[in-house]
Amino acid sequence: MLPFDPATMLEALREGELELLGRLIASTNHAMYCRVSRACPDPEPPLVVDAVYKPIRGERPLDDFPDGTLAHREVAAFLVSEASGWQIVPPTVLREGPFGPGMTQLWIDVDEAADVVAMVVDDDRRLRRIALFDAVVNNTDRKGGHLLPVPGGHVFGVDHGVCFSPVPKLRTVLWGWRGQPIEPDELGVVGGLRAALDGALGLALLEHLSPLEVAATIRRTDRLLERRRFPLPSATWPAVPWPPF
Repeated sequence: MLPFDPATMLEALREGELELLGRLIASTNHAMYCRVSRACPDPEPPLVVDAVYKPIRGERPLDDFPDGTLAHREVAAFLVSEASGWQIVPPTVLREGPFGPGMTQLWIDVDEAADVVAMVVDDDRRLRRIALFDAVVNNTDRKGGHLLPVPGGHVFGVDHGVCFSPVPKLRTVLWGWRGQPIEPDELGVVGGLRAALDGALGLALLEHLSPLEVAATIRRTDRLLERRRFPLPSATWPAVPWPPF
């Protein structure tokens, strides 16, 4: 069970007033910690939530992804997450901010008692769906620090700016299920994504990704449904990001 109502959070992120509180120093793309306030009908107080704002103008150029596309990829990952029903990616929108358009995502307060390293090493079953989601979106940077467990047991995944390359680049710390059969309920979710890619999800992704990237997402989903197994590490591409956590 999520600690918030996703629809309410999305509305706040889209329509609320964004106030910058500081920069996240560890970020390579000038991510900002901010507060979003949205007025509510009287006599209710304003809805106030914390968020991360990543302006497109602050994105660091990369050799293997087109400039100015990382925020769009973050939103595309949220769209796939929502279509899956797994709610892996926190509510995420593309909106105007103090430094121009950028990705704005709900800030997640993690469960400080959770041991993410142990979760990864012990192949915590809650991470299976994230591993499968990463295979669909071709995540090239799934670090342990991008896994956010919250009180109640749900685990979010964040930092999806380097997903959806049309070239196979899966790089992750979640190889615990490599080559293993995908379970029937998981296959059902992947099948649902495949159907959605031919409809509303595919159209929504085209607002953020190129046609080539959407077509590659369809091919990856088809491959998962055909092989019915988690992917194996590539022999030609580094399997694990650095640093891994």
